[in-house]
Amino acid sequence: MNIFYEMASRLGFYKDVKNCLLKGFTPCAVTGVSNIHKAQTAMALSRLSPCLVICDDEASAIRMTGDINEMAGEQLACVFPAKDLNFAYMEGVSREYEHKRLEALSLITQGKCKIIAASMEACLQGTIPQDKLKEFSFEIKTGGELSLEELTSKLLAGGYTRTDQVEGQAQFSVRGSIADIFPVQESRPVRIELWGDEVDSISYFDPESQRRTDPIDEMTVFPALEIIFPDTDDLVTKLEALSKSVRGNRTDKIRTNISRDIETAQSGITLTNLDKYYTVCYDKLTTVFDYFESGVCLVSEYTNCIEKGKAALAQLSEDMKLLYEDGILFRKLEGFYLDIPQAELKITQMKSVFLDSFMRSNNGVKFKKLINTDCRQTAAWGGNIINLEEELKNLCSQGYCTVVLAGSEKTLPIINKDLNDAGISAEILTEDSEIIKGKVYLRTGCLSGGFDYPDIGCAAITQMKAMSAKKRKSRHKAGEEIKSLSDIQTGDLVVHAMYGIGRFSGIKNIETNGVTKDYITIKYAGTDVLYVPVTQLDLVSRYIGPRDDGAVKLNKLNSMEWTKTRNKVKSAVKDMAEELTKLYAQRQMAKGFAFSPDNDWQADFEERFDYQETDDQLRSIQEIKSDMEKPSPMDRLLCGDVGFGKTEVALRAAFKCMLDNKQVAILVPTTVLAWQHYQTAIKRFEHFPVKVELLSRFRKPKEQQQIIRELNRGTIDLIIGTHRLVQKDVKFKDLGLVIIDEEQRFGVAHKEKFKETFKGVDVLTLSATPIPRTLNMAMSGIRDMSVIEEPPMDRHPVQTYVIEHNMGVIAQAISKELRRGGQVYYIHNRVETIMMTANKLQEMLPDARIAFAHGQMPEEELSEIWRQLCDREIDILVCTTIIETGVDVPNVNTLIIEDADRLGLSQLYQLRGRVGRSNRRAFAYFTFRRGKVLTEVAAKRLDAIREFTQFGSGFRIALRDLEIRGAGSILSGKQHGHMEAVGYDMYLRLLNEAIAEQKGEALPPSPEDCLVDISIDAFIPDHYIENLSQRIDCYRKIASIGNEEDSRDVIDELIDRYGDPPKSVLGLVNVALTRNTASKLGIKEITQRGDKVLFFVKTAEVEQIQALYGAYKNRIRFFDGDKPYFAVTLEKKQKAAELMAETVRLMRNEE
Repeated sequence: MNIFYEMASRLGFYKDVKNCLLKGFTPCAVTGVSNIHKAQTAMALSRLSPCLVICDDEASAIRMTGDINEMAGEQLACVFPAKDLNFAYMEGVSREYEHKRLEALSLITQGKCKIIAASMEACLQGTIPQDKLKEFSFEIKTGGELSLEELTSKLLAGGYTRTDQVEGQAQFSVRGSIADIFPVQESRPVRIELWGDEVDSISYFDPESQRRTDPIDEMTVFPALEIIFPDTDDLVTKLEALSKSVRGNRTDKIRTNISRDIETAQSGITLTNLDKYYTVCYDKLTTVFDYFESGVCLVSEYTNCIEKGKAALAQLSEDMKLLYEDGILFRKLEGFYLDIPQAELKITQMKSVFLDSFMRSNNGVKFKKLINTDCRQTAAWGGNIINLEEELKNLCSQGYCTVVLAGSEKTLPIINKDLNDAGISAEILTEDSEIIKGKVYLRTGCLSGGFDYPDIGCAAITQMKAMSAKKRKSRHKAGEEIKSLSDIQTGDLVVHAMYGIGRFSGIKNIETNGVTKDYITIKYAGTDVLYVPVTQLDLVSRYIGPRDDGAVKLNKLNSMEWTKTRNKVKSAVKDMAEELTKLYAQRQMAKGFAFSPDNDWQADFEERFDYQETDDQLRSIQEIKSDMEKPSPMDRLLCGDVGFGKTEVALRAAFKCMLDNKQVAILVPTTVLAWQHYQTAIKRFEHFPVKVELLSRFRKPKEQQQIIRELNRGTIDLIIGTHRLVQKDVKFKDLGLVIIDEEQRFGVAHKEKFKETFKGVDVLTLSATPIPRTLNMAMSGIRDMSVIEEPPMDRHPVQTYVIEHNMGVIAQAISKELRRGGQVYYIHNRVETIMMTANKLQEMLPDARIAFAHGQMPEEELSEIWRQLCDREIDILVCTTIIETGVDVPNVNTLIIEDADRLGLSQLYQLRGRVGRSNRRAFAYFTFRRGKVLTEVAAKRLDAIREFTQFGSGFRIALRDLEIRGAGSILSGKQHGHMEAVGYDMYLRLLNEAIAEQKGEALPPSPEDCLVDISIDAFIPDHYIENLSQRIDCYRKIASIGNEEDSRDVIDELIDRYGDPPKSVLGLVNVALTRNTASKLGIKEITQRGDKVLFFVKTAEVEQIQALYGAYKNRIRFFDGDKPYFAVTLEKKQKAAELMAETVRLMRNEE
């Protein structure tokens, strides 16, 4: 029994509503209900029939869904968002919101969820008719029949895109008898394996590792588009007929636009502007209302809903004016949304219940029953146990049964014990719990508010934030371990451990003496070419460095240049590891201050944070506090993107320090950042006796002197400032913690000064550059790091468009943002013409307040511009890419980038992250100019941007390249240069070796330890793995096999992703395994010359020589010299791989 449902069913007003619905007395109205009561009513009514809940906006719908699902303990409700209608031709459009709409409709159709919550705007928009949704959906069951051809055509028709590897929603791939699909309603993709035409197995798989996870018995796949034409011919025929039927002034413009869409469709590309052809595709308008013909419609705050609906339609009509002028829209395409009177009619014709917090006129709706109630919504509990005890004692004395939502699985038993110790009858809530007077039930979770029903003596108290009580869905992991050769393309730079940097030019299949082998071809400086056998592929890695490919110099084969470079880097890395290890040891020995454990004040401060912390934030806070409580001084680095919540983590550490009567200094590189931190700190500490001050150019000289005096006297607790803080005249009374923000932006001289000034003081350094996890792991034990990878909870996906540069469309996008009170970033990456661009925009938008900014401006001028932007005195900021590392401005929610094809994916990814930093939907427009000839590089980039926009593919690569740049900022400037010289992979390998040496650990095995080149069918056939980069990735994994377990894991992965491996692939695996064992035995190289296999060894033990002589007798010969080796002659029909494995077994003394 669900206790929340049980409570609702006892309420008088709920019984009245239920009665009205059963007897057909609708529409009826309920007044006196707040958000939480509406959610509980919807949850209870959904047991009668499916419910559509209309809210005034999307934020309310999301909150309503959260409350319903929390009380139900399952996914009972889902959100149906509004989509941004796109009518103009665009190269690429992100479809997250369309997929969420289809997911909601599919779940309600399947009966997997009972409630849809939607804004009024979403309810007005046309969507896919139910019969079409059914027609393009299909079920796959284990043991059922499935033809891959039929599956492919259904998926393509339903808007899915075929790719080599599935990474994002609405993609699929087919390899042999294996099909991977990422259905739009799922958070994970599925893998289907066939035996002939029978479905052998269905499993979810992880898009990161591409490995199967949980098996399932069946799966329904829904279409990925709301507007579906049966096939391209049908679309083209209908558009040709539409073009012929056009009459009027703008006929030429209209026909030009339609014929461009026809050409695009004929070339096999899905149109990005299908919204325009809704009425061409479907005979009548279908909305979300049509999915609830026999259901119930609940309207929350009807008057607000109507007002918001009118505002949305006014905005749409404003946007459409320009589209009519340009011939993009015309009268025959109208009818893709409901107007307000039509929506009102739909609502009143359904079984409808109007839920309002107080009595209103409700636009003249005639209600058949008015129900008034006295329900109370209560404020959330702040986390203080004494307050909770008092509140519960009061409720219990009145005979209330109360549910408390608080804590985590770990802390709930503690709260339960505390309450029972205080004489309150409390227990953990179970499914069997019943409503008993004076009883208190506890469970994890949180609601948007508590409730109090005096009529039935029931209440709920909720903690505003349930600390990690809920597990979030796993997401893309930033900084996944770098897969050096996956995603490699012909022409990419690679590093060979022994020969240096060259350019990858493909795989060559070479046959010698009847044996076929694949070789990786690498071009070096001049005409030098190197063929690397795939068995040695772990010697090759993709060159990932902090600068563009064009600036990297290729090495020459047979020159000492690479060896010198490598040795130089090796010694520099060794010095760094030595220095860091020494510093770390010194710090552990140094005497610092051990801060006290957390107290109630600290808990109260943390409870007042307005948002739900992410798991990463909580972990980082814990790591920092643990460091502060140790007697040695802290020196920790906290990494995380702008807006990921580093400041909150730092302020909690600051508060901990101030509670022990010590001072805190926050050091920032720019006056604007100082000012922004000052504003945040003032707001955050307003309820506490903490004095916060700012020391920067924003303060007059006289004020600065006064602040310095107060710092010295100790009356200032927290000081925020630029490098002015480390000047000689600034003295602290008792400094306990220094927080350095954006350390990478301070100069070397400043950093040295910090080290001198803050000896023995706890130091927390913040960096906004994400760093590779591999580097973080390598540095563990010599550098303390905390990493925040998770974005905050309430971030919305950024609606992204790839579009040819068109000032009309851009002006429209800007106007749309300004109308809703937002601000805009316009990226123009050329300093010399930036002013001209700002003037051009000013002409088009005379009322907008426009400013421009670039990196060549003086610091004071830039600071003033940032301040104006933060204070909303600027509407549009035309700037270069300097906003990549700027201040966090949550009100900027539209980004326009000129010439996006000139920027790398990682830059675009980071720039796009500057918007969408609030709970508002954000928009990004990646624009390009279609020159007469689009260069191959630009076309490639454009394709990558399109992919990235539509599916989030390439996300890993973008992030990885970004992190490699970040790695340089963590290391010193010198080390950055060394990393550039050899590439990240090689640098990391040398760093790992140097650190292991410093710690006195065994050195990690190096792939150079044993080279193998023997005659063996060593290749992966094209028919087994068609995609080149996937094939190379598998070669690399096989070459890296270190032991039996690795070999089993690689074979499992091959079977999982591609089916049973052919013999030539298994041969490769065996060679790799033998090679690693040989390396441990001191064998440096195994080569075949004719019918002899040569084993080059460091030294051979007497027992080994005896074993070999005993087995091979006159077939073996030993040779001394600079490179000692022994040679074994092959027997007739004996394969070299068998002899190699046999010899290694003998040397290991295995029978």
